[in-house]
Amino acid sequence: MKTLRTLVALAAAMSFSAGFVPAEEKAVNPQIRKIVDEVSEARIKSIIEKLVSFGTRNTMSNQDDPARGIGAARQWIFDELKSYSPRLQVRFDKYRVKKQGQRIFKDVDLYNVIAVLPGAKMPETQVLVSGHYDSLNLGNRPAGGAAAGPATDAPPVPIGERPQPTLEESEKNADLPAPGACDDGSGTAAVMELARVMSQYEFDKTLVFVAFAGEEQGLIGSSLLAVKSHKENQAIEAVLNNDIIGTDVSGNGRTGNTSVSVYSDETADSPSQQLARYAREIAERYLPSLKVNTVFLGDRLGRGGDHTPFQWEGYAAVRLSTPNEIYANQHRATDTLENMSVPYTTRVARVNAAVAASLALAPKAPVVMREPRPPAPAGAAPGATPSTTPAPPPTAAGAVPPRRPSPTISRGRSGYDALLQWKPAGPDDNIKGYTIVIRATTSPYWEQEIYVGKVTEYTLKDVSIDDAKFGVKAIGNDGSESLVSAYVYPPRLKTEVLTVQ
Repeated sequence: MKTLRTLVALAAAMSFSAGFVPAEEKAVNPQIRKIVDEVSEARIKSIIEKLVSFGTRNTMSNQDDPARGIGAARQWIFDELKSYSPRLQVRFDKYRVKKQGQRIFKDVDLYNVIAVLPGAKMPETQVLVSGHYDSLNLGNRPAGGAAAGPATDAPPVPIGERPQPTLEESEKNADLPAPGACDDGSGTAAVMELARVMSQYEFDKTLVFVAFAGEEQGLIGSSLLAVKSHKENQAIEAVLNNDIIGTDVSGNGRTGNTSVSVYSDETADSPSQQLARYAREIAERYLPSLKVNTVFLGDRLGRGGDHTPFQWEGYAAVRLSTPNEIYANQHRATDTLENMSVPYTTRVARVNAAVAASLALAPKAPVVMREPRPPAPAGAAPGATPSTTPAPPPTAAGAVPPRRPSPTISRGRSGYDALLQWKPAGPDDNIKGYTIVIRATTSPYWEQEIYVGKVTEYTLKDVSIDDAKFGVKAIGNDGSESLVSAYVYPPRLKTEVLTVQ
């Protein structure tokens, strides 16, 4: 509490020299407001109805039937996306997946469907909005990771005790009716509707709309795309993944259409947590009647989604999901349009629209980490340029250990201040200035904001860097805000102490 009072007093004292972020920089952007308003409930319903009409979208279902199964569904999604705008670059992201276990019981072609809206100023930087279009019917197997059967009062099945389907069961289940209206027709419909609306506008960054396949077989489509993106050094700034965003009444009768859960991960101040905080602030600015529940967990307990593979590859990724699931309908023939809420799906789609548009119009987040230094050979002069010869391992006698990445924050010349430094990550002419954010170490959200102008370092007098969390974000000329870059030290390395035997 003492620390928080100190920060409040500090901010007040600095208000004349640095100032809080002006109110107009927190104002609603008229273009984003228009985009949010144009998301159509009727169109989302129409998309879900069409997806359900394919009978099943199981990744292992018939790929050649023109009216039923995964093949017909993906072709319709492709054609529909193509019809929205000539500016959308629509393609199949195709893989041949090898037979593995019961869920991929034969070699299979897997197609993600991708629509790209190129950015005008920073086209290399991507913001992804995704959902999975495949569906699943487990037959008599436990559904949703929590229900043992079709009845809503069925006892839960612990994760470790769920039996895996046999090969014969998987083959049979692949042809069962799997409407997948909520899981994940709702997410796919949101992605497609945003592609339609947002393709009518121009953004600084590239927007990528993805319908994944193979999610129900173990996040296959998203894993393949995430690995490929990493190998190709794709600059993905954010992934907004939508999965099960279509119910506002849970299986136990709990009702609520005024909140959405955003899952990130459990690592404090990770890129995914920063994205979750950003989503909360932006969404509640444009949809003040909807509360964003930031959940600092990777996903629902013991479960996963298509955001996770992107986190594995080092990208900021979150999952948007309803806090009111109906487990008895998940992976069942009862996952129908009648058992979900299209109005709620539309509200969550509008959350995505606000967050994705804000990111796509904002500057890149500032750089606050020093580049790592490669190890220097033993005997090399300090600061010498490393030779092309491989350096000895850091444990070799006399070798200079590598410098780990570290944040550009220090105690300043006095030793008792907070000196923050950063540099722009993108075009400097897009940036009006920078805002420093501060919070107590126990607080989940940034508590103080101080606009410091167009500088690349700032000193907070008499503020200890040991008592609070710090970050900085770039403010665009139009008031748009980048993600926060937090000053985070990597975990301390374990020291091996040598003793004389």
